[in-house]
Amino acid sequence: MLESVSGKAGTRVAFGDVVRLSRERSSNPSGEGFERYVGLDHLNPGDLRIRRWGDTSDGTTFTNVFRSGQVLFGKRRAYQRKVALADFAGVCSGDIYVLEPKNERLLPEFLPLVCQSAGFFEHAIGTSSGSLSPRTNWDSISSYEFVLPTPEEQRRIANASTAAVALIDALRYMLISLNAAEVGLFETLISGVASNALLPVEELLREPPRNGISPNANSDAQGLKTVSISAIRDGLFDPSGCVKYVNINADIAQPFFVQRGDAFVIRGNGNRQLCGRIGLSENSYDGLFYPDLLIRLRFDSKKILPEFAVAQWNLPSVHGRLVARAKSSNGIWKVNGGDIRSHAIYAPPITEQSRVLKSLNALRSGMRDARSRSMAVEHLKKKILTSVDSRNE
Repeated sequence: MLESVSGKAGTRVAFGDVVRLSRERSSNPSGEGFERYVGLDHLNPGDLRIRRWGDTSDGTTFTNVFRSGQVLFGKRRAYQRKVALADFAGVCSGDIYVLEPKNERLLPEFLPLVCQSAGFFEHAIGTSSGSLSPRTNWDSISSYEFVLPTPEEQRRIANASTAAVALIDALRYMLISLNAAEVGLFETLISGVASNALLPVEELLREPPRNGISPNANSDAQGLKTVSISAIRDGLFDPSGCVKYVNINADIAQPFFVQRGDAFVIRGNGNRQLCGRIGLSENSYDGLFYPDLLIRLRFDSKKILPEFAVAQWNLPSVHGRLVARAKSSNGIWKVNGGDIRSHAIYAPPITEQSRVLKSLNALRSGMRDARSRSMAVEHLKKKILTSVDSRNE
């Protein structure tokens, strides 16, 4: 039932008042011209675009039909926040609801924003049942109430969201291109380095590689700080968002405190491609030590600049040589200190290293700018979704 909402432009509606659940089915998708199928695993959390799919000619048991312009909502494990706006026709999993406007009160372009709002997800999660694979149902989500703006306001909000999503996509592709350019540039630059500049890591360190320590963490945010291996990302050691607290004597932890210029190698991971990755700390962190799953390297800057060592280390051609040494135990791929000491990297004259880094840093400046802009637009997108959140009435 519709009713006026005082103090806020629009009307309060139940989801089922303005949204229809499509029940179109196909018993022979490939034979009926549907070339693609979409499962829950094909949908990315928080991303309205469908970027992956399967080919119906390979066979599928899915029968739910969706059309371009309809919204796909993952009803199983709703906390994963899987919502997508279809830009092609196909069939999808029975764990995906296919939604469309029921009447002219709701504009098609506004429906995806409602389904992405925090209030809608909160309702869907709260009405889900089942322990291992909780699911919500149509009766439950159709009862969700929200304020439906006027058509003009819906269009304004939807246009702003579309522009934000388009810019986020453009920046994402720019970052992919810049990253590929970075790899290509460095590979080209080191390809001209003399083969006698390829040296084992142990000859380029001022002290031997050293594993960290990993005492048990506590949940009361007391004691000294350590990190998880997720601190190694994008060639950097970045503790933000992955700090843990432990009770340990400071004298024991002090030799493992993170210092500016320290490089850390992931010595074990279930993902073979993450094993052996390296990150450089650009800062010193008093009271923060590194864990046993990381191996610390301290490069001799008279022989190789730490930034130059780390930049080449993560290149596919260089990292590939190290990860080829990794051994698997109980599903975990590991490299050890011996693997790292004998791993060979390029160490041309320092002047040549500086020249290469100068070219690389110019490219990375553009990448930092693109990331900063992307974060700003993501923040704007969240503000847009907040405007359609029923909890902000």
